[in-house]
Amino acid sequence: MAASPNPCGPALLRWYSQRAPDTSPRLAVAYSAGADSTALLLAAHALWPGCVVALHVHHGLQAAADAFETTARITCDRLGVPLHLAHVRATPARGQSPEDAARLHRYRALADLARSAGADLVLLAHHADDQAETLMLALSRGAGLPGLAAMPDHFERHGMRFARPLLELPVSTLRAWVESSGEPFVDDPSNADLRYTRNRIRKTLLPAWDACFPGFRPMLARSARHAAQAQQLLGDLARIDLATVGEPPSIAGLQALSRERQANALRHWLHRHWGVVPAAAQMEQVLDQLAACRTRGHRIELKVADGTLRRDGGHLTFGRTAGAAPI
Repeated sequence: MAASPNPCGPALLRWYSQRAPDTSPRLAVAYSAGADSTALLLAAHALWPGCVVALHVHHGLQAAADAFETTARITCDRLGVPLHLAHVRATPARGQSPEDAARLHRYRALADLARSAGADLVLLAHHADDQAETLMLALSRGAGLPGLAAMPDHFERHGMRFARPLLELPVSTLRAWVESSGEPFVDDPSNADLRYTRNRIRKTLLPAWDACFPGFRPMLARSARHAAQAQQLLGDLARIDLATVGEPPSIAGLQALSRERQANALRHWLHRHWGVVPAAAQMEQVLDQLAACRTRGHRIELKVADGTLRRDGGHLTFGRTAGAAPI
Protein backbone atom coordinates (compact mmCIF):
# COMPACT_ATOMS: atom_id res chain seq x y z
CA MET A 1 0.00 0.00 0.00
CA ALA A 2 1.43 3.39 -1.02
CA ALA A 3 2.20 5.84 1.74
CA SER A 4 -0.09 8.85 2.03
CA PRO A 5 1.30 12.21 0.82
CA ASN A 6 3.26 14.26 3.32
CA PRO A 7 0.78 16.92 4.59
CA CYS A 8 3.62 19.42 4.95
CA GLY A 9 4.18 19.50 1.19
CA PRO A 10 1.08 21.50 0.14
CA ALA A 11 1.34 23.81 3.18
CA LEU A 12 5.00 24.52 2.50
CA LEU A 13 4.50 25.09 -1.22
CA ARG A 14 1.53 27.38 -0.55
CA TRP A 15 3.46 29.45 1.98
CA TYR A 16 6.52 29.73 -0.25
CA SER A 17 4.54 30.78 -3.32
CA GLN A 18 2.81 33.54 -1.30
CA ARG A 19 5.68 34.87 0.80
CA ALA A 20 9.01 34.11 -0.85
CA PRO A 21 10.50 35.73 -3.95
CA ASP A 22 10.37 34.00 -7.34
CA THR A 23 13.93 32.77 -7.13
CA SER A 24 15.58 29.42 -6.60
CA PRO A 25 15.18 28.70 -2.89
CA ARG A 26 18.17 28.43 -0.57
CA LEU A 27 16.40 26.90 2.39
CA ALA A 28 17.44 25.64 5.79
CA VAL A 29 15.20 23.54 8.02
CA ALA A 30 15.53 23.81 11.79
CA TYR A 31 15.71 20.06 12.32
CA SER A 32 15.48 18.77 15.88
CA ALA A 33 14.85 15.16 14.73
CA GLY A 34 11.45 15.27 16.42
CA ALA A 35 8.34 14.24 14.51
CA ASP A 36 7.31 17.73 13.37
CA SER A 37 10.65 18.88 12.01
CA THR A 38 11.18 15.46 10.41
CA ALA A 39 7.98 15.86 8.39
CA LEU A 40 9.01 19.40 7.40
CA LEU A 41 12.52 18.39 6.35
CA LEU A 42 11.22 15.53 4.20
CA ALA A 43 8.68 17.82 2.50
CA ALA A 44 11.23 20.55 1.78
CA HIS A 45 13.75 18.02 0.45
CA ALA A 46 11.11 16.44 -1.82
CA LEU A 47 10.04 19.84 -3.20
CA TRP A 48 13.52 21.31 -3.69
CA PRO A 49 16.11 18.51 -3.80
CA GLY A 50 19.64 19.82 -3.58
CA CYS A 51 18.48 23.24 -2.28
CA VAL A 52 17.85 22.33 1.36
CA VAL A 53 20.17 22.03 4.34
CA ALA A 54 19.32 20.88 7.87
CA LEU A 55 20.31 22.81 11.01
CA HIS A 56 20.51 21.04 14.35
CA VAL A 57 21.15 22.76 17.68
CA HIS A 58 22.34 20.62 20.60
CA HIS A 59 21.38 22.47 23.80
CA GLY A 60 23.09 20.13 26.23
CA LEU A 61 20.21 20.46 28.68
CA GLN A 62 19.11 16.81 28.79
CA ALA A 63 20.53 13.35 28.16
CA ALA A 64 18.20 12.81 25.20
CA ALA A 65 20.01 15.56 23.26
CA ASP A 66 22.64 13.07 22.10
CA ALA A 67 19.94 10.77 20.70
CA PHE A 68 18.43 13.69 18.80
CA GLU A 69 21.79 14.49 17.19
CA THR A 70 22.45 10.86 16.30
CA THR A 71 19.05 10.50 14.62
CA ALA A 72 19.59 13.77 12.76
CA ARG A 73 22.93 12.53 11.41
CA ILE A 74 21.47 9.19 10.30
CA THR A 75 18.48 10.74 8.53
CA CYS A 76 20.47 13.44 6.77
CA ASP A 77 23.11 10.95 5.62
CA ARG A 78 20.38 8.75 4.14
CA LEU A 79 18.67 11.66 2.39
CA GLY A 80 21.88 13.27 1.23
CA VAL A 81 20.92 16.51 2.97
CA PRO A 82 23.84 18.55 4.39
CA LEU A 83 23.61 18.75 8.17
CA HIS A 84 25.04 21.72 10.07
CA LEU A 85 25.41 21.34 13.83
CA ALA A 86 25.86 23.74 16.72
CA HIS A 87 26.48 22.90 20.37
CA VAL A 88 25.35 25.67 22.73
CA ARG A 89 25.32 26.15 26.48
CA ALA A 90 21.75 27.25 27.09
CA THR A 91 22.15 27.80 30.82
CA PRO A 92 19.43 30.23 31.97
CA ALA A 93 20.51 33.56 33.43
CA ARG A 94 19.24 34.68 36.81
CA GLY A 95 15.47 35.11 36.63
CA GLN A 96 15.28 33.47 33.20
CA SER A 97 13.37 30.25 32.52
CA PRO A 98 15.15 27.30 30.90
CA GLU A 99 12.71 27.50 27.96
CA ASP A 100 13.49 31.18 27.34
CA ALA A 101 17.24 30.59 27.58
CA ALA A 102 17.09 27.67 25.16
CA ARG A 103 14.95 29.64 22.70
CA LEU A 104 17.27 32.67 22.66
CA HIS A 105 20.37 30.54 22.16
CA ARG A 106 18.62 28.43 19.53
CA TYR A 107 17.61 31.33 17.29
CA ARG A 108 21.05 32.88 17.34
CA ALA A 109 22.66 29.52 16.58
CA LEU A 110 20.18 28.82 13.76
CA ALA A 111 20.86 32.23 12.18
CA ASP A 112 24.63 31.68 12.35
CA LEU A 113 24.37 28.16 10.94
CA ALA A 114 22.10 29.27 8.10
CA ARG A 115 24.49 32.05 7.06
CA SER A 116 27.46 29.71 7.08
CA ALA A 117 25.48 27.23 4.94
CA GLY A 118 24.53 29.91 2.40
CA ALA A 119 20.80 29.75 3.20
CA ASP A 120 18.61 32.85 3.24
CA LEU A 121 15.52 31.42 4.92
CA VAL A 122 15.10 29.09 7.92
CA LEU A 123 11.94 26.97 8.07
CA LEU A 124 10.49 26.19 11.51
CA ALA A 125 8.07 23.33 12.20
CA HIS A 126 5.70 25.13 14.59
CA HIS A 127 2.14 23.90 13.97
CA ALA A 128 -1.47 24.76 14.86
CA ASP A 129 -1.22 23.25 18.35
CA ASP A 130 1.88 25.33 19.09
CA GLN A 131 -0.04 28.41 17.96
CA ALA A 132 -3.00 27.54 20.19
CA GLU A 133 -0.69 27.02 23.18
CA THR A 134 1.00 30.36 22.53
CA LEU A 135 -2.32 32.19 22.39
CA MET A 136 -3.55 30.52 25.59
CA LEU A 137 -0.32 31.49 27.35
CA ALA A 138 -0.79 35.08 26.22
CA LEU A 139 -4.38 35.14 27.47
CA SER A 140 -3.35 33.74 30.85
CA ARG A 141 -0.79 36.54 31.24
CA GLY A 142 -3.14 39.35 30.27
CA ALA A 143 -1.10 40.10 27.17
CA GLY A 144 -1.81 42.93 24.76
CA LEU A 145 -2.13 42.65 21.00
CA PRO A 146 1.51 41.65 20.38
CA GLY A 147 1.02 38.63 22.65
CA LEU A 148 -2.42 37.79 21.30
CA ALA A 149 -0.99 37.83 17.77
CA ALA A 150 0.92 34.71 18.90
CA MET A 151 3.54 33.46 16.44
CA PRO A 152 3.89 35.21 13.06
CA ASP A 153 4.29 33.02 10.00
CA HIS A 154 7.48 34.90 9.09
CA PHE A 155 9.90 37.22 10.88
CA GLU A 156 13.53 38.31 10.96
CA ARG A 157 15.97 37.76 13.81
CA HIS A 158 19.75 38.11 14.07
CA GLY A 159 19.84 39.20 10.43
CA MET A 160 18.16 36.01 9.16
CA ARG A 161 14.65 35.38 7.82
CA PHE A 162 12.56 32.68 9.53
CA ALA A 163 9.27 31.13 8.42
CA ARG A 164 6.57 28.98 9.99
CA PRO A 165 4.69 27.43 7.05
CA LEU A 166 2.83 24.78 9.11
CA LEU A 167 0.76 26.97 11.45
CA GLU A 168 -2.48 25.71 9.90
CA LEU A 169 -1.67 22.00 10.42
CA PRO A 170 -2.65 20.23 13.68
CA VAL A 171 0.07 18.18 15.31
CA SER A 172 -2.08 15.03 15.07
CA THR A 173 -1.90 15.22 11.27
CA LEU A 174 1.89 15.60 11.29
CA ARG A 175 2.40 12.90 13.89
CA ALA A 176 0.13 10.39 12.15
CA TRP A 177 1.94 10.84 8.85
CA VAL A 178 5.43 10.47 10.34
CA GLU A 179 4.42 7.36 12.27
CA SER A 180 2.80 5.77 9.21
CA SER A 181 5.79 6.62 7.00
CA GLY A 182 8.22 4.69 9.16
CA GLU A 183 10.64 7.62 9.25
CA PRO A 184 12.81 7.66 12.39
CA PHE A 185 12.29 10.43 14.92
CA VAL A 186 12.91 11.05 18.62
CA ASP A 187 10.35 12.09 21.23
CA ASP A 188 11.52 14.87 23.52
CA PRO A 189 11.05 13.55 27.09
CA SER A 190 10.70 17.10 28.43
CA ASN A 191 7.34 17.36 26.62
CA ALA A 192 5.83 15.14 29.31
CA ASP A 193 7.14 17.26 32.20
CA LEU A 194 4.12 19.01 33.72
CA ARG A 195 6.31 21.51 35.54
CA TYR A 196 6.31 23.46 32.27
CA THR A 197 3.23 25.59 31.62
CA ARG A 198 3.10 24.73 27.92
CA ASN A 199 2.94 21.04 28.74
CA ARG A 200 0.07 21.57 31.17
CA ILE A 201 -1.81 23.48 28.47
CA ARG A 202 -1.07 20.69 25.98
CA LYS A 203 -2.15 17.89 28.30
CA THR A 204 -5.11 19.53 30.02
CA LEU A 205 -6.49 22.61 28.26
CA LEU A 206 -6.24 21.57 24.61
CA PRO A 207 -8.16 18.29 25.14
CA ALA A 208 -10.84 20.21 27.08
CA TRP A 209 -11.20 22.74 24.27
CA ASP A 210 -11.36 19.89 21.77
CA ALA A 211 -14.21 18.34 23.75
CA CYS A 212 -16.16 21.61 23.91
CA PHE A 213 -15.21 23.14 20.55
CA PRO A 214 -14.13 20.50 18.03
CA GLY A 215 -11.96 22.05 15.33
CA PHE A 216 -11.05 25.05 17.51
CA ARG A 217 -7.45 25.33 16.28
CA PRO A 218 -8.22 27.20 13.03
CA MET A 219 -10.47 29.54 14.97
CA LEU A 220 -7.72 30.43 17.45
CA ALA A 221 -5.31 30.87 14.54
CA ARG A 222 -7.81 33.25 12.94
CA SER A 223 -8.04 35.27 16.16
CA ALA A 224 -4.24 35.49 16.26
CA ARG A 225 -4.20 36.77 12.68
CA HIS A 226 -6.81 39.43 13.54
CA ALA A 227 -4.68 40.54 16.49
CA ALA A 228 -1.59 40.66 14.28
CA GLN A 229 -3.41 42.83 11.73
CA ALA A 230 -4.61 45.19 14.46
CA GLN A 231 -1.08 45.39 15.88
CA GLN A 232 0.25 46.26 12.42
CA LEU A 233 -2.18 49.19 12.29
CA LEU A 234 -1.06 50.33 15.75
CA GLY A 235 2.53 50.17 14.54
CA ASP A 236 1.63 52.33 11.55
CA LEU A 237 -0.07 54.84 13.86
CA ALA A 238 2.96 54.89 16.19
CA ARG A 239 5.29 55.66 13.29
CA ILE A 240 3.02 58.52 12.21
CA ASP A 241 2.94 59.95 15.76
CA LEU A 242 6.70 59.55 16.29
CA ALA A 243 7.35 61.36 13.03
CA THR A 244 5.55 64.31 14.66
CA VAL A 245 6.83 64.13 18.26
CA GLY A 246 10.34 63.07 17.32
CA GLU A 247 12.76 60.39 18.52
CA PRO A 248 13.55 60.80 21.34
CA PRO A 249 9.96 61.98 21.80
CA SER A 250 9.23 65.48 22.99
CA ILE A 251 7.13 65.72 26.12
CA ALA A 252 4.98 68.48 24.70
CA GLY A 253 4.40 66.47 21.53
CA LEU A 254 3.30 63.43 23.51
CA GLN A 255 1.00 65.54 25.69
CA ALA A 256 -0.84 66.65 22.54
CA LEU A 257 -1.83 63.02 21.94
CA SER A 258 -4.47 60.98 23.72
CA ARG A 259 -3.25 58.80 26.59
CA GLU A 260 -3.74 55.69 24.44
CA ARG A 261 -1.67 57.12 21.58
CA GLN A 262 1.04 58.20 24.02
CA ALA A 263 1.33 54.62 25.26
CA ASN A 264 1.31 53.22 21.74
CA ALA A 265 4.03 55.60 20.53
CA LEU A 266 6.23 55.02 23.59
CA ARG A 267 5.94 51.24 23.38
CA HIS A 268 6.91 51.34 19.71
CA TRP A 269 9.85 53.68 20.35
CA LEU A 270 11.20 51.63 23.26
CA HIS A 271 10.86 48.33 21.43
CA ARG A 272 12.33 49.54 18.14
CA HIS A 273 15.43 51.15 19.62
CA TRP A 274 16.11 49.01 22.71
CA GLY A 275 14.03 45.87 22.32
CA VAL A 276 12.27 46.47 25.65
CA VAL A 277 8.59 46.01 26.47
CA PRO A 278 7.32 48.00 29.47
CA ALA A 279 5.05 46.22 31.92
CA ALA A 280 1.49 47.54 32.04
CA ALA A 281 2.03 49.04 35.51
CA GLN A 282 5.25 50.73 34.38
CA MET A 283 3.53 52.30 31.38
CA GLU A 284 0.72 53.61 33.58
CA GLN A 285 3.33 55.31 35.79
CA VAL A 286 4.99 56.86 32.75
CA LEU A 287 1.69 58.21 31.45
CA ASP A 288 0.78 59.65 34.86
CA GLN A 289 4.14 61.45 35.02
CA LEU A 290 3.69 62.77 31.49
CA ALA A 291 0.30 64.20 32.45
CA ALA A 292 1.81 65.87 35.53
CA CYS A 293 4.86 67.26 33.73
CA ARG A 294 3.85 70.92 33.35
CA THR A 295 6.83 72.77 34.87
CA ARG A 296 10.54 73.00 34.04
CA GLY A 297 11.49 71.47 37.35
CA HIS A 298 9.32 68.39 37.04
CA ARG A 299 11.56 65.33 37.27
CA ILE A 300 10.83 62.04 35.51
CA GLU A 301 12.96 59.00 36.36
CA LEU A 302 11.15 55.69 36.15
CA LYS A 303 12.27 52.09 35.88
CA VAL A 304 11.16 50.53 32.59
CA ALA A 305 12.14 46.93 31.80
CA ASP A 306 15.91 46.71 32.36
CA GLY A 307 16.57 50.45 32.18
CA THR A 308 15.38 53.89 33.18
CA LEU A 309 13.16 56.40 31.39
CA ARG A 310 14.14 59.99 32.21
CA ARG A 311 13.25 63.54 31.37
CA ASP A 312 16.07 65.36 29.59
CA GLY A 313 14.96 68.93 29.00
CA GLY A 314 11.91 68.77 26.81
CA HIS A 315 12.35 65.13 25.80
CA LEU A 316 12.21 61.63 27.22
CA THR A 317 15.34 59.48 27.05
CA PHE A 318 15.98 55.85 27.88
CA GLY A 319 19.14 54.26 29.23
CA ARG A 320 19.98 50.78 30.38
CA THR A 321 21.05 50.08 33.92
CA ALA A 322 24.82 49.66 34.09
CA GLY A 323 25.75 46.07 33.38
CA ALA A 324 22.34 45.12 32.04
CA ALA A 325 22.29 43.07 28.86
CA PRO A 326 19.76 43.68 26.08
CA ILE A 327 16.57 41.67 26.50
